[in-house]
Amino acid sequence: MDPPAPKKRGRKPKPKDDRKDEQGNKMKEAKKSQPPTVDETYTQWKSLVPVLYDWLANHNLVWPSLSCRWGPQLDVATYKNRQRLYLSEQTDGSVPNTLVIANCEVVKPRVAAAEHISQFNEEARSPFVKKYKTIIHPGEVNRIRELPQNANIVATHTDSPDVLIWDVEAQPNRHAVLGAANSRPDLILTGHQDNAEFALAMNPAEPYVLSGGKDKSVVLWSIQDHITTSATDPSTAKSSSSGASIIKQDGNDKAADAPTVGPRGIYNGHDDTVEDVTFCPSSAQEFCSVGDDSCLIFWDARTGSTPVIKVQKAHNADLHCVDWNPHDGNLILTGSADNSVHMFDRRNLTSNGVGSPICKFEGHKAAVLCVQWSPHKSSVFGSSAEDGLLNIWDYDKVGKQSESASKSPSSPAGLFFQHTGHRDKVVDFHWNASDPWTIVSVSDDCETTGGGGTLQIWRMSDLLYRPEDEVLAELERFKAHVVECAAKT
Repeated sequence: MDPPAPKKRGRKPKPKDDRKDEQGNKMKEAKKSQPPTVDETYTQWKSLVPVLYDWLANHNLVWPSLSCRWGPQLDVATYKNRQRLYLSEQTDGSVPNTLVIANCEVVKPRVAAAEHISQFNEEARSPFVKKYKTIIHPGEVNRIRELPQNANIVATHTDSPDVLIWDVEAQPNRHAVLGAANSRPDLILTGHQDNAEFALAMNPAEPYVLSGGKDKSVVLWSIQDHITTSATDPSTAKSSSSGASIIKQDGNDKAADAPTVGPRGIYNGHDDTVEDVTFCPSSAQEFCSVGDDSCLIFWDARTGSTPVIKVQKAHNADLHCVDWNPHDGNLILTGSADNSVHMFDRRNLTSNGVGSPICKFEGHKAAVLCVQWSPHKSSVFGSSAEDGLLNIWDYDKVGKQSESASKSPSSPAGLFFQHTGHRDKVVDFHWNASDPWTIVSVSDDCETTGGGGTLQIWRMSDLLYRPEDEVLAELERFKAHVVECAAKT
């Protein structure tokens, strides 16, 4: 069974002749330098897992998933919590593409035994991840985003102009077999004039959805518009504690067409495909977008459909991702095909007409696909890339690192942890808002292992991020304990 072709993030494939020349050059260069192979690097990483991680679960995927997201926490127990996890199956057509709702057992900090977390089989599914429900998705799932006010509501992007909205609790569980009919979305958001594949965001305060696409536009919707049109109580839009759906159940036959909602606004200012969008954490009316035109654009729905600020040359290549700091509304991250992450301050975005980041983070060797701020610490963020790395950065450490002679000079400024457990491009990751420092990440392994993907759920050791004096004091106590035990034997 041939694996599906890996999806390119808005990049055009090179002509065959160019690819041959490039491959020949790469082979010559590889012979000269001979860096460690992927397998050698991975073997070294696996041997260090008991030292570097408080907990890690490795889950083999038969089909690649281009997105992974945490859903609501279901219950809390003494040693572990149970939580929803959203992922997908991008198939080769022999079975349908699916949106998968899984239940994940998240082991609490300082519970897992060090010798157990590294004893996993790469080819096996994790006992901590169990499929709960399957939705047969119309087309492959490129992006999943959950609604913060009600995490049972998710939006998906596929290779079409529409955004699909799903109430995952209300959706029936389906058996994904060849020829099975697609599941019916609970709502379809229309307004794009061409495919919208990756750029997707949900607002943290209001039931607003934001999208970008190949039509070079950014489109804004309110799910509440569907509720209002359906003549139901709009107050249900914010009822998350009751578990009530904010999607109006219209009672139509499931085989019928799903209801649609048109946009609140369409915003034009990009000159190429819009690759990612994000809301301002403190305003449902302000948002920004990035695209293959190398621009970062800020918008305000209250002032019209044209850019408020357009940052030209935010990077020297296509921009793939953007995230707005939830703790500090002035800080925005962008990731690019130039292998770097830039941090911008919205009070001082440009210099001489082009983008002027306040900091550049250069620790990847290939295009950056995903950036996300930590929900728990304002200076910490993660970035994942086509080089198979997921880097954790702390911009507070940038100045301190350069001043400290004890730090490794080869370590990029601000980088304080590198997750190297994936052997192919890390297409998505998500911090767990319910469980500090816990991350789910997913790689598309088509190019290295010939198919499938790897989902990993992990939490680095707290000795790596706690205050240094606190960690040293704990290690001293441990040393004293060891010496005391040794004296007794």
